[in-house]
Amino acid sequence: MAERPASGPPRPAQRSARRRSRELAVQGLYQWLVAREDGGVIEAHLAEAPEFGKADREHLSALLHGVIRDLDTLHEALVPHLDRTLAELSPVEHATLLVGAYELARHPEIPYRVVINEAVELAKTFGGTDGFRYVNGVLDRVAGRLRATEVAARRH
Repeated sequence: MAERPASGPPRPAQRSARRRSRELAVQGLYQWLVAREDGGVIEAHLAEAPEFGKADREHLSALLHGVIRDLDTLHEALVPHLDRTLAELSPVEHATLLVGAYELARHPEIPYRVVINEAVELAKTFGGTDGFRYVNGVLDRVAGRLRATEVAARRH
């Protein structure tokens, strides 16, 4: 009878290039929210990170620059679903919500459940203890409103 290998700690799941791009985007947006440094400078800084070579660079660039460009529109989509002001959000929650809202609004080819699940994972990785629950609830409501708007637009 063959011996079973000793069970050790579970091996971490391989992160996709898209996941890595989202992680880097959250880090870059955190930096942007805190210091308001130029997006190009932030992207150049992110290019030095070890994860950069394994990231979907096109998606990272779209997320980083798209969120910065569309900030007011994204805030308009988020604010009705927040239980606090934007200033009261932690920079991690804020950056994660912006990435999720941007993907929901600008990348309809990505299923909304994938967007929300990815944002939850980002919040678990970078955020506080229960921040992922907050991100989940807010983005679920944003997605619901976007889906309702799309259905109404198709009817007309």
